[in-house]
Amino acid sequence: MQDIKAVIADNIIQLRRSNGMTQAELAEILNYTDKAVSKWERKESLPDITVLKAIADCFGVTVDYLITAEHAEPEIIENDNTDEKKKTSIKNRSFITGISVLLVWLIAAFAFVFIGLIGGSGPITWLSFVYAAPASMIVWLVLNSIWFNSRRNFLIISLLMWSVLLAVFLSILPAGPKALLIFILGIPGQAIIILWSRIKRRSK
Repeated sequence: MQDIKAVIADNIIQLRRSNGMTQAELAEILNYTDKAVSKWERKESLPDITVLKAIADCFGVTVDYLITAEHAEPEIIENDNTDEKKKTSIKNRSFITGISVLLVWLIAAFAFVFIGLIGGSGPITWLSFVYAAPASMIVWLVLNSIWFNSRRNFLIISLLMWSVLLAVFLSILPAGPKALLIFILGIPGQAIIILWSRIKRRSK
């Protein structure tokens, strides 16, 4: 078992360095922590078979290549543009995420215009923009969970919580200064998010 750990570790290090990639960059692509990548390279743990396949696809080699000690020639499956393809994929996902968030604000703008056209007035005319903030955080959270580093989710969840509290505050603003009490909920909420984030990191 120790031998296979050493072989896989050496191959990951060699492939990562030859592609000019840091441990953090590889972790970002695999949706793992850089600590996990570091453990693989220090021979402290083995990636499971699905992760090995993802690593092989990332570098354009076979799984056999990763578990073989000696290689006559690199068994490259793809062409030499693998790194460029990864960067393009990350950029495209970032653009899609940005477009999705902007679509939320576009819907809010449509609601604002529609309400104005039918003669609506008062606070309801701008509340569509107020609630667009937490809605866009939800969209960002979903796409980040699918495509990007899940560690960023805790920041997004914090923004989501505070944007919801702000939206509720602005909705009940006519109630007077007592409306500020809504933000007290954010204190224990933020503490829970911080503690939760630490538990998640240790579990990985």
